[in-house]
Amino acid sequence: MPSRQPRSPSLHAAQATTTAPAPLSGIRVVEFTHMVMGPMAGLVLADLGADVLKIEPVEGDRTRHLLGAGIGFFPLFNRNKASLGIDLKHPEGAAVARRLALSADVVIENFKPGALEKLGLGFEALAAENPRLIYVSCKGFLPGPYEHRTALDEVVQMMGGLAYMTGRPGDPLRAGSSVNDIMGGMWAAIGVLAALRERETTGRGRLVTSALFENNIWLVAQHMLQAQITDRAVDPMPNRISPWAIYDVFTVADGEQIFLSAVSDAQWQTFCRALGFEDLLDVPEYATNNDRVRARPVLMPLLRERLAKRSARELAALCEAHGLPYAPIRAPHELVEDPHLTATGGLVPMRVSDGPKAGQTVKTALAPLAFDGERLPLRTDPPYLGEGAIDWLEASGIDAASRARLQTGGVIAIAGSSAG
Repeated sequence: MPSRQPRSPSLHAAQATTTAPAPLSGIRVVEFTHMVMGPMAGLVLADLGADVLKIEPVEGDRTRHLLGAGIGFFPLFNRNKASLGIDLKHPEGAAVARRLALSADVVIENFKPGALEKLGLGFEALAAENPRLIYVSCKGFLPGPYEHRTALDEVVQMMGGLAYMTGRPGDPLRAGSSVNDIMGGMWAAIGVLAALRERETTGRGRLVTSALFENNIWLVAQHMLQAQITDRAVDPMPNRISPWAIYDVFTVADGEQIFLSAVSDAQWQTFCRALGFEDLLDVPEYATNNDRVRARPVLMPLLRERLAKRSARELAALCEAHGLPYAPIRAPHELVEDPHLTATGGLVPMRVSDGPKAGQTVKTALAPLAFDGERLPLRTDPPYLGEGAIDWLEASGIDAASRARLQTGGVIAIAGSSAG
């Protein structure tokens, strides 16, 4: 088996310092992934400090060139990784991929069931030669009657009750983010962390499987229990009976909107006093939260009328001053200038590798974690196709002459140099 040499820094810009958190430093990950779920699993490990190599087709991952809502996929989910293009259908390409996979601690894939097995890159074949290997399969469904269906985030949202819960009655609506892909990748990474810990004791790896559908079921599990406990079908969120009386978006002066809430009796009293609604504190029907929930058909129109002429800015200031939960209604593009994210370093500059701003710098969000107060950094920008691959190939014993021959023959796509 090729020796496991540390990967040299690649050519693309590094943001990290030598003191930046890297809990998984020294862990090597090879991912055969595309779209969101598989890359997300690799991203979590990469952000945590693992060396991650993304295997792409020789023409590049198709998410490099998506438009519309998919244009952010590649730059978000593939930072902190190196890239290597390989024609896996070519025997020499599959051999290179196998060599790299056997040198890794972790392999991640999200191909259709059986696809990598045909290439000698399945779990059983690799684990037979490297029993310490942790192999992660990101699938649409866990093994069972649905496992051979083609799954997408929207597919499982529709069949798994999430679109029903998000939309209005009779109008199912997918959530406004790739929630199952993202969380499915997170569960895969959690499985890797558990398997790494177990391997310290047993010396053996594991097959870890995460799935979109089962992740979606986890997201709606609270509503499944609600239905069983109440013996009633659950209403979609826009029609739900809220457990809290004041927990709504209000349209206020100049058509602005703001979310306001008071989820306890103490907050209700503060809410009324802060807004000058002390008269409502004397109404017996509004005495407790459950009373106010029952009185919502009368209470909410009253509050909407009273708040209609107040500005969102004024209401936000009052809530801030009195410690009440509130939120301005923002679009994603507005968050690029969010003062909290800016002040805390939650947004960092990142070079884009593809698309209309290839080579230019944008802001990206860091992982929502801190270790001893330090955020997990952007160590390397999303790679150009083949960027950072030379170090991995050299570590696997593939010399310069072999690399040149394979690249000339269209078997691999590499870029850059291991120098510097």
